[in-house]
Amino acid sequence: MPYPLDAAAVRSWCGLALEALGRERERIDAINVYPVADGDTGTNLYLTLESAARAVEAAFDGHTSAGTAPCLADAIGAMAHGALIGARGNSGTIVAQLLRGMTEVLAAGDGSAGALRQALRRAAASTYEAVAHPVEGTVLTVATAAADAAEQAAAGAAWGGGAAEVARAAHEGARTALQATPGQLAVLGRAGVVDAGGCGLVALLGALADALSGEVSATPVAVRADAPLPEAAGCEVADRAAAGRGDPEGPAFEVIYLLEAEDAAVARLRTRLDGLGDSLVVVGGDGLWNVHVHVDDAGAAVEAGIEAGRPYRVRITHFGGVTRAKEPAMTARAVVAVVPGAGLAGLCAEAGATPVAVRPGEPPASGELVQAIRQAHAREVMLLPNDADLRHTAAAAAEQARTEGVRVALIPTRSAVQGIAALAVHEPGRSFDEDVVAMTAAAGATRYAELAIAERQSWTMAGVCQAGDVLGLIDGDVVVIGSDLTRIAMAVLDRMLSAGGEMVTLVLGADAPDGLAERLERHVRARHLAVDTVVYEGGQHAAPLLIGVE
Repeated sequence: MPYPLDAAAVRSWCGLALEALGRERERIDAINVYPVADGDTGTNLYLTLESAARAVEAAFDGHTSAGTAPCLADAIGAMAHGALIGARGNSGTIVAQLLRGMTEVLAAGDGSAGALRQALRRAAASTYEAVAHPVEGTVLTVATAAADAAEQAAAGAAWGGGAAEVARAAHEGARTALQATPGQLAVLGRAGVVDAGGCGLVALLGALADALSGEVSATPVAVRADAPLPEAAGCEVADRAAAGRGDPEGPAFEVIYLLEAEDAAVARLRTRLDGLGDSLVVVGGDGLWNVHVHVDDAGAAVEAGIEAGRPYRVRITHFGGVTRAKEPAMTARAVVAVVPGAGLAGLCAEAGATPVAVRPGEPPASGELVQAIRQAHAREVMLLPNDADLRHTAAAAAEQARTEGVRVALIPTRSAVQGIAALAVHEPGRSFDEDVVAMTAAAGATRYAELAIAERQSWTMAGVCQAGDVLGLIDGDVVVIGSDLTRIAMAVLDRMLSAGGEMVTLVLGADAPDGLAERLERHVRARHLAVDTVVYEGGQHAAPLLIGVE
């Protein structure tokens, strides 16, 4: 029997969508040839919907504990927000915007057939608004076809159906449009496959139809064209429309981050990023955005976000020689590094590593590290946790990746400055064991320190600190307490350099005072001869300054 479009239906939709994408994930990954053949569209869509489903469950749990029941607006809003903050890849980001578009209509609380038709139309339009250079034959085309089919079904003379019939019509329209994508986009026609992102959307709409109709169908989505279409009608036009996008010589990095920023700043960011690369998708609103772009200069893409607002959860993936094959190209060796700030993420990416950027108080789970290892597409991986508290999490991730056939070495870096030192001596050309020894030795030879601000009164090895005091920590232990950040930094440097050293690394946090680096550089030159100083803009929020001495 049909079910109403309410909070329970949204919850069911999330569960069925996860099941459908779980079944289709590997098949969708295998046909991922546009915009980059990195073989992860199915996985990215699954992870995006997984985040959406968790948010919906959290909304239900919150209402249950309060003794109330969630409404449609609560559930669909949670689904859209969860997708936004967990969106992965180009297609996942677009689907997050599609859900946000539906929410704009359904948040009014009306789950009628008419409201669903309007929501599907708004969803399709919002995806075009989010993409800098829309290309037909993609998930955008499939979304529009779904909205068209829903409206055409309702226009029939004998129409008397409800939301379930609207969803089923949208699903069928999307299926039909998906099969036409190889004739609209040349790269799909040459490969003889349908669009991977569109394939995921068909699965998502099928789950919606199942949730509302109560008739669950596990029919697989057709992922192959009837025949390769290298000369398909419209392919040349589509090629010109997609010029510079999806070619093997395209940008080297995929950059994704969440951004807290005002609308005006985001408009400027779009223009800046559009000049840096392609596959630009910016979704969100109300102060929170998800930014996705393919660029050669990952650092510049992150810096543009810093200028616009506050980027976090930065994910930078090196395509690593991706070609137009149906499977992602494998590199011999890669480095995956956990970093506490956007600037450090850009620095690691420029050095060829895959960074996992984290916010203060939100350490990555082992599953997130495993996913980063997978996305590195390498047979051998060096994993740099860069935090003593992550050693067990990183070890679990390394063990899981090894069961999947990846040779993983856990480099025992306890600070980002040790990670920088290890990355500096990384050499993919030498043997795996020799590289592990060299990176471990470089990390171990780097003493590390940081400055932090005390959050509460506490006992330390250096005495009692009060909330707001500046703490100087060396190797994780508080060694000096004071009120002036610059003076504490100088005292820490003097203690560390008293044991010798040839190079000082300073990593400035987001809250580091202006001129701090210059004052510390002068101090080192005046007090410690023949010691060089290098400065990086780390962007970390937990510590205004990280220090390394080699």
